[in-house]
Amino acid sequence: MKYWKYYLVALLVIVIDQLSKWAVHRYMPMGMPGEIPVLGDWFKLHYTLNPGMAFGVELPAPYGKVILTLFRLVAVTGISYYIYRLWKQHAPSGLIFCISLILGGAIGNLVDSIFYGVLYDNAPFTAPTPWLHGQVIDMLFVDFPDGFFPASWPLVGGEMIPDFPIFNIADACIFVGVVLILLFQNRFYSHEEEEAHPVAANDPAAAQARRDAEASEVV
Repeated sequence: MKYWKYYLVALLVIVIDQLSKWAVHRYMPMGMPGEIPVLGDWFKLHYTLNPGMAFGVELPAPYGKVILTLFRLVAVTGISYYIYRLWKQHAPSGLIFCISLILGGAIGNLVDSIFYGVLYDNAPFTAPTPWLHGQVIDMLFVDFPDGFFPASWPLVGGEMIPDFPIFNIADACIFVGVVLILLFQNRFYSHEEEEAHPVAANDPAAAQARRDAEASEVV
C-alpha cells in the first residue's frame, strides 16, 4: 500500500467531520431545543461548542487558545511525518491506518480552531481575534440516565452518574485509533522484535536461549 493512501484515509475523516459540523451549524439550533433523537433517549444529536480541549478544558486567556492551536498544528505535522516514517520502516498497515484516523481527527478539530471564529463567528466574546480562536463544534451525545452509582461499588459508590462528554466525528476517530492501537499493540509491534532478532523469530529454541541470556544478564 502506497504511503499516500494513508493520507487519503485522514482526508476522508476530515471531509466527513467537516461536513457533519457544517450541517449541524447550518440546520440545528444550539442546545436542547435542537436535539435530535437517534437511538431513543440514549443517543442524540446535540449542537454545542467546545472552546478548549477534550472535556472542555481551557488554557488561560487571552493567549491560551492560540497556544493550544499552535500546539495542535505542531502535533499534526509530527503525526504526518510519523506516518511516512512508519511506512518506510514497513510497519504493519493496521498500525498506520490507526494513526491515520488519529491524524484526520486532529486536523478536523484544528480546522475548527483556526477558521471557525471567522467562518461561523463562534469565537468567544473575550477573544482578541476570531482567527485561531474558533470553538470546536460537537454534536454526538450519549445520554446516560440520571442517577447514582450503587453504594456497594468501590470508589464511585453513591456518586452521581456523570454526563458523557458530547463529542464529534473527529474525536471519535481519535478515540477509535488509540483504542485499536492499545488492543492490537502486540500484533502491531511484534514485527520490531522479529526484525531485531530475525533468527530467534523463526526458531523457538533460539528465542528461548536469547531470553535466558537476557535474564542472566539482569541477575
